[in-house]
Amino acid sequence: MVELLQFEFLRNALIAGVLASVVCGIIGPYVVVNRIVFISGGISHAAFGGIGLGYILGINPIWGAISFALASALGMGLVVKRTRLPEDTVIGILWAGGMALGVIFIGLSPGYAPDLFGNILTVPYSDIILMLALCSIVISVVFLLYKEFLATSFDEEFATVVGVPVRSMYLVLLCLIALTVVVLIRIVGIVLVIALLTIPAAISRQFTRNLKRMMLLSVVLGVIFTFCGLWLSVVLDIASGATIILVSAASFLICSLKGWLRRRR
Repeated sequence: MVELLQFEFLRNALIAGVLASVVCGIIGPYVVVNRIVFISGGISHAAFGGIGLGYILGINPIWGAISFALASALGMGLVVKRTRLPEDTVIGILWAGGMALGVIFIGLSPGYAPDLFGNILTVPYSDIILMLALCSIVISVVFLLYKEFLATSFDEEFATVVGVPVRSMYLVLLCLIALTVVVLIRIVGIVLVIALLTIPAAISRQFTRNLKRMMLLSVVLGVIFTFCGLWLSVVLDIASGATIILVSAASFLICSLKGWLRRRR
């Protein structure tokens, strides 16, 4: 792997993988603890509409994805909190609507359709700069609002009593998830975003219940999974995003099996 680093596209891929692992490690535990994996999936698929809009307008599709991801996150959060509609119904509608818009926009634009499964090996330097900016925003907000997020994640009633604006924190968290989704789209694509966002956090939760330790372990696991998946994809000449997810999923199964055997004993 070391000799392959002479190629710029591989260096970009490794940097992008580290950035994705860091932001996933920070946000993933919140997704797992708050049990909002389905919402994360809805945001990622709704962002496809923004990618299609970017193609038809001739701009960087990532900017379109950012706008659609943030809009869908706020839309889901506000509708779920302010109406009596079932949460899964709202998410399903926005999920399907965003995907449908993306398909229409891309169909109207010239050229090739985007890869829904991502390709970390094609990440340009300009996207790395954008990913770095998004990661900085996410990490800064989590650092500033850590206590508020901690309270709302584990005990909403207590958070309300002590004066934490629970609804606002929920919307801010969804926006952070939206920005994380945009970072991951270039790495593993829209279809596989949920996996990289949740698997490292799900594994780390098997070893600790402390949120800070969970974040740290999730970051480390994300880096390991990304590097191993990228190396295997280059050696075997297979899809990079899918390989990263398979490495992550296999690790989760192994950890779960070891935990089950330990409890049996």
